[in-house]
Amino acid sequence: MQQLYAQSNGAEDSTLLPVIHVQTTHTDTSYLQTPASVFRVDAAKQPNNLGVNLTEVVQGVPSLQLNNRENYAQDLQLSMRGFGARSTFGVRGIRIYVDGIPATMPDGQGQTSNIDLQSLDHVEVLTGPFSSLYGNSSGGVLMASSKEGTGPDSVSMRYAGGSHAKNSSAVIFQGGAKQDNQPSYVVSSSYFDTNGYREHSAADKILNNAKLTWNLTDGSKINWVTNYVKIHADDPQGLNEQQWRSNPKQQVPFLKQFDVRKEIQQTQTGVTWSKPINDQNELYAMAYVGNRQVTQYQSIPKSTQDANKNQAGGVIDFDRNYYGLDLRWTGKNLLPNTTVSAGVALDAMDEDRKGYENYVTVNNSPTYGVKGNLRRNEKNTLWNADPYLQASWQFLPTWRIDSGVRYSNVHYKSKDHFLSNGDDSGSTDYSKVLPSVALSWQIQPELLAYLSYAKGFETPTFTEMAYRTDGGSGFNFDLNPSSSDNYELGLKSNNSLGQFTLALFQSQTRNDIVSAGTSNGRATFRNADKSLREGLELSWNKKLWKDLTAQASYSYLNATFDSNTPAKGSAAAITSGNQIPGVAKNQAFARLAWQPEQGLYGGVELRYMDKLYANDTNTDTAPSYSTTAVNIGYSWKLKDWAFNTYARVDNLFDKNYVGSVIVNDGNSRYFEPADGRNWSAGLSLTKQF
Repeated sequence: MQQLYAQSNGAEDSTLLPVIHVQTTHTDTSYLQTPASVFRVDAAKQPNNLGVNLTEVVQGVPSLQLNNRENYAQDLQLSMRGFGARSTFGVRGIRIYVDGIPATMPDGQGQTSNIDLQSLDHVEVLTGPFSSLYGNSSGGVLMASSKEGTGPDSVSMRYAGGSHAKNSSAVIFQGGAKQDNQPSYVVSSSYFDTNGYREHSAADKILNNAKLTWNLTDGSKINWVTNYVKIHADDPQGLNEQQWRSNPKQQVPFLKQFDVRKEIQQTQTGVTWSKPINDQNELYAMAYVGNRQVTQYQSIPKSTQDANKNQAGGVIDFDRNYYGLDLRWTGKNLLPNTTVSAGVALDAMDEDRKGYENYVTVNNSPTYGVKGNLRRNEKNTLWNADPYLQASWQFLPTWRIDSGVRYSNVHYKSKDHFLSNGDDSGSTDYSKVLPSVALSWQIQPELLAYLSYAKGFETPTFTEMAYRTDGGSGFNFDLNPSSSDNYELGLKSNNSLGQFTLALFQSQTRNDIVSAGTSNGRATFRNADKSLREGLELSWNKKLWKDLTAQASYSYLNATFDSNTPAKGSAAAITSGNQIPGVAKNQAFARLAWQPEQGLYGGVELRYMDKLYANDTNTDTAPSYSTTAVNIGYSWKLKDWAFNTYARVDNLFDKNYVGSVIVNDGNSRYFEPADGRNWSAGLSLTKQF
């Protein structure tokens, strides 16, 4: 079982576990002492799922929506407190880090595809004002950490299979350091393939991950991580409501001719280094470099591509290099009861982006699904250099103030090398000073109250600002970044009744980035003047008896447009009071699990998700749903051998529901159906040497 907060066994035995400190806030405090909504989800002790999608691990975090599209071509749909909900592919508005290395580009566009669940140790999720410490597009932060090698050398072999011809196999090598200044290691290699739940949704994925860790005798620590992922995935695309209800497995017949699909290949490597200079000073450095190549075939008809010379074709093809570093100094007690950190984060990307027609003409008729004539050729560059400062002051025995400021800036430049369809060259800069402050009161050793505020900032991604709403050439310079004022009042407790969190929050946003419709096959965007996100979050977990644990969470989130937005082009007017699409007003989660170190284990999970509006005008809605999942397994250890087997059923009662919505889809095919009742089963064998 995965559980929020590793030390969540109740006050009577929490001292038996090591105190785990929060990484995402840079405050070097335990979870109970951190004045922010931050959650830790540990990977299962024994494999009890396919180990492919992050949705298998990260569940039960209040106000986090992590929806499985059943579409490996478009990644998962991730939002926190309503930020990032507009994304139709990939991740927007949320910062993602894997072993300290950004999986989000400087413009705020990211993906979860390179997170290796086979070697995952834990995930931290940070929502609320404190996330602004990460600069642009940090409506929330998700930080995944791989395991570090421990103990004797070992090899683990895993296989799992399931519905729709799913196959997942992996081999993991790991071992601790043999001598001082030698590395521990974890090396994982996995392969996954499936025929897919829906028509035209087959996929296969190769994922390799390696982590070397040096704990040196001078107190410094080095992590070197290398990651490779390759994906080929068919895209079934969305359905309208009538199509979903009549046959959720179908692909729209008209779309089959286009053979919509995506091919991804990404390689990256990075190093993190930390070193205590003395009892008062510590240094940290991170550097990374990577390459990502994507080819995507879309369902744009020849007539649309021929109608306007500015149309960029039906095949997206880019080769992107990205790199960066983060340097930080931390000083403790330079002044009484204070901790100060100062640093700078530099990130950059450059890409060669091309567009091609997705057809060739044979006998005066188009044959789709092949790369045709060039329609777009440009060189895009992005970079940021964000200095930041944090300070924590324990000014009274039970009172502390945490503050921070970051100067977030993003620089865009595009040079068009294909001028026959107009010159789309351009450059622009966005910047914002992002202050944050939190006041906390340790009412009792097991009870913390806090109040926090921060300024947030989100720029449009390169994709969103690439096209003007009037169909003309050049950047959409009318599209502005959004800014927000974020407030939170929280309470945390760890006592004999379990571990509790309560948070009340409000975010007031100006210039939210929303759809402006589609012009000649180009998705365009505009700003909504004001929006409001407010709500509450509750979580509880407890070790009930021996190895029986319980977890529950609930969130209420009212995310609305707070002003009228007039019609523009093909985009309809937005009325003040409309719900922001893709955001559930209510969601809840509960889990009961029996999880011993060895022997029989199992659990049951319940999930409720409120209805999702699919567009800004709130005319289409995906209904609310509840699902149930159960799992059972057996774990056994004998000397140098360990064996684990499991079986699992998701959507036990075969609910027909929409797992996610394609927000503001121009063809009103908003709905991405979730899988019906489905199963998986697997086994793993580990040998120590």
